[in-house]
Amino acid sequence: MNNVTQIVQKVRQAHWRVQRQWIGLFLLGLVAVAMVAGIYLNVTVRATLAGREILLLQSSIADNQLKNSDLETQLASLSSIQSVQQRAQDQGFQPADPTDIVYVVVPGYSRRTVVDLSTPGNSASKVPALLPEYTESLFDWLTRQLTSSTPAGGQP
Repeated sequence: MNNVTQIVQKVRQAHWRVQRQWIGLFLLGLVAVAMVAGIYLNVTVRATLAGREILLLQSSIADNQLKNSDLETQLASLSSIQSVQQRAQDQGFQPADPTDIVYVVVPGYSRRTVVDLSTPGNSASKVPALLPEYTESLFDWLTRQLTSSTPAGGQP
């Protein structure tokens, strides 16, 4: 009991120690709040900068798409038949007459044969389009197997 009274007397004598503890706790809380606010501000700034960069990239993409569309339009106008004919006439070309065409015969050259796969029974193909083994469904095969098998006790 004597120790408790001594501690109480010392605390009463050193009242400034308690005030210093409260001030320390207050400053510690203030530093913690400032750190949280700083981290929040940092994250917010980074998010804002990322959003701004995304907007700039989207604007750049839109500009590039517009330029691409313009170039495609120019290409279409330059490759139109009227434009090509006009440029050919400007360079001295003229349409060919059937009498101006010269065919060159190459000895030993044979034309490619055309294979028609559009119809299964065409005259060019003597092989059936689909073998009979592949026209049977699994259910048909299973039914055929079950009906053609012999009973367990019978002779084949």
